[in-house]
Amino acid sequence: MTQAILALGSGSLVGFVLGLIGGGGSIVATPLLLYAVGLPPHVALGTGALAVSANAFVNFAGHARAGNVRWNVAAIFSVTGVLGALGGSTLGKAMDGQRLVLLFAVMMVVIGFAMLQPRKGGDQGGPIALTTPVVMRIGSVGLGVGLLSGFFGIGGGFLIVPGLIVATGMPMIHAVGTSLLAVGAFGLATALNYAASGLVDWGIAAEFIAGGIVGGALGMRTACRLAANRNTLNRIFAAVVFVVAAYIIWRSVGHA
Repeated sequence: MTQAILALGSGSLVGFVLGLIGGGGSIVATPLLLYAVGLPPHVALGTGALAVSANAFVNFAGHARAGNVRWNVAAIFSVTGVLGALGGSTLGKAMDGQRLVLLFAVMMVVIGFAMLQPRKGGDQGGPIALTTPVVMRIGSVGLGVGLLSGFFGIGGGFLIVPGLIVATGMPMIHAVGTSLLAVGAFGLATALNYAASGLVDWGIAAEFIAGGIVGGALGMRTACRLAANRNTLNRIFAAVVFVVAAYIIWRSVGHA
């Protein structure tokens, strides 16, 4: 019962973060599954990828209804990124679990610093002109983010959102909404690869997803109301990321 409550509560937090700022869900999910719920490293990564994927798709539906999705860009990003996620997750499964968690913590620090940079949306609020250079930029960023997503079991939202803005000039709120299709696709590809090796706890994932649906709905509504304050929210969340990363590194070094 205690584990179920922890999974539901953790899922709610992850869903809220995904809906609010279009990323960071798996940065929270993996440590929670490791240290709060108590899953082994590879199982935590596989289960977290599945839960974040499901929560991302739910949040994506809300943003799509709100008109915050640029479908052609989302499709290109998702197709190229899934290829990277499959390759990255295959490499991740082959690595020692404790070493992978330690690298995950290092990745958290990198993402934390990226979150501290002010993110400004572009001026293009209408349809995106898919010229050859734009398509190449979208596809390249999608492939690279997908590779990292699969390897570390992360959704990659914090890499996708600025990448979409740079490649297309779309506004921040559209980048957040569009990114969630890719986050869901990357997570699903990663989770299926881990599931093929028996590294997904389906019961915990279901509880995590249930909590995430509630949290995601609140996060998406808050995102639409507080778009102007998102840089401040990013800084606060970055501070949490640094603290959690330090804890993971401490635990990993202590375990070694």
